[in-house]
Amino acid sequence: MWNSMMTHMDGYGWDHMFFGGIMMVLFWGGIIAFVIWLFRSPERGINSGAGVYKRPSALDLLQERYARGEIDKQEYEERKRDLTH
Repeated sequence: MWNSMMTHMDGYGWDHMFFGGIMMVLFWGGIIAFVIWLFRSPERGINSGAGVYKRPSALDLLQERYARGEIDKQEYEERKRDLTH
């Protein structure tokens, strides 16, 4: 019976089934790895060109506060002087 089944399958045996199983595992593993890669990096910024999030410096935050009117020019200049020295 085994010989007649092997001749019916044109010689495709365990080696082809084993290779097909490995290829299926590699395919789904690649899909899962890609999805994890897409969602695992929370430090990636929306507007960052290279996909790396750059934290704003203290001087950047100070400039933002001055631009929003949270601090006056005198306080801005004092804090800027402190940060740059």
